[in-house]
Amino acid sequence: MASMAWVFDCLDQQVFILARGEALKALLPPGTDGPVINQYGGYATSIFMIGWATGGLIFGAVGDRIGRAKTLAITVLMYSLCTGLSAFSTGWVDFFIYRFITGMGVGGVFGLAVALVADSLPERSRTPALGLLQALSAFGNITAGLMSIAIGQLGKAGTIDPKYGWKIMFVLGALPAFLCFFIQWRLKEPEKWVKAREEGRLSGVKFGSYMDLLGDPRWRKSAFGGLLLCIAGVVGVWGIGFFAPELVNGVIELQMKQENPSITADEIKAQQSTFRGINGIIQNTGAFFGMLAFTFLCQKIGRKTAFVIGYFAAMAATILFFRTFNGFSTIWLSGVMGFCQLALFAGFAVYLPELFPTRLRSTGTSFCYNVGRYIAATGPITLGELQKRLAPAGSTPEVKLQAFRDACTYMSLFFLVGLIALLFLPETKDKSLPE
Repeated sequence: MASMAWVFDCLDQQVFILARGEALKALLPPGTDGPVINQYGGYATSIFMIGWATGGLIFGAVGDRIGRAKTLAITVLMYSLCTGLSAFSTGWVDFFIYRFITGMGVGGVFGLAVALVADSLPERSRTPALGLLQALSAFGNITAGLMSIAIGQLGKAGTIDPKYGWKIMFVLGALPAFLCFFIQWRLKEPEKWVKAREEGRLSGVKFGSYMDLLGDPRWRKSAFGGLLLCIAGVVGVWGIGFFAPELVNGVIELQMKQENPSITADEIKAQQSTFRGINGIIQNTGAFFGMLAFTFLCQKIGRKTAFVIGYFAAMAATILFFRTFNGFSTIWLSGVMGFCQLALFAGFAVYLPELFPTRLRSTGTSFCYNVGRYIAATGPITLGELQKRLAPAGSTPEVKLQAFRDACTYMSLFFLVGLIALLFLPETKDKSLPE
């Protein structure tokens, strides 16, 4: 059930990523050009991430206090409802509001799901199970890619109007998570948490307390070290990697116009939707295997050494994709980028719950994974502003596309920030959870 919550969570995230450009093109004033749409796409992503961070802070602590399972069900209901409501946006303002509330629900899920699994399984199973939970998220992302391809083909065939494709994406993305809520509401809490919570009531120990998390030197060091570790990965993926659809859009549009100058806007949209879907599937297929590989590395060579390799690989693969992607023949590069970038997130799932005790596990994991998103939220805005500076108004489409490539390349260096965090964090391989 924890994996289902995270799979559908990632499905909704990916729907937003794939439909973001078309949604804002429809919701912004007619004639708005590409860099401005990308800029508002950055704003929407940043607002989503701010909601994510806020929800993570709130629901992580609530999960430690009243239970992981019930709180998880509440967060699933939030993100599914507001993903569906995004389809009925009438302008960019209400679209941004739905994105913020969706982000709050999404932000609560990771820490709760990870804590639920960590508290439910024996020591020997914990690491592979947490790595698998994160790896399964790729199925949600791949499903979103298949939806995008299907909608692109239906639009190309004239079965649906391509300009409403983004609305259909949001509605379909909301349904499975909404149905999942009714099962999750009946899920029982882990015995480990129930026992610890009862002992805590008798002894007066606080659960889900940020004062305890940040007041105790041991947990404070883990909290801020884990926070910095996550910031590097989150900025890299959400501020750069998940803007791959915008590069795909630009490349496909230029190629189609060069091959057929009289091509219609609807034909371009349908083809872009198809290619965004293909790119998403390849990127997330790579991510699935990357997360499994990273989990294996964590078990064999230790968490910290795996992260050192992971951050260098993520930076190199991101630069390679944004510098050299040039159409269908090079779309395999998206799989390499997904393998290296998303592999880090399996490390977060494995490593973060090992840094905190039961009474602070959901709180600490959510703090590390989500608070960094307040900082990471500046990534998409920075990317949009950097592109605008590199390609002033009136630039040719070719110059604008090259500016986007350059902006993503410069920002890829941010992955190396994660190496600093490793200097302050302990190695947890083959060690029991702290209690």
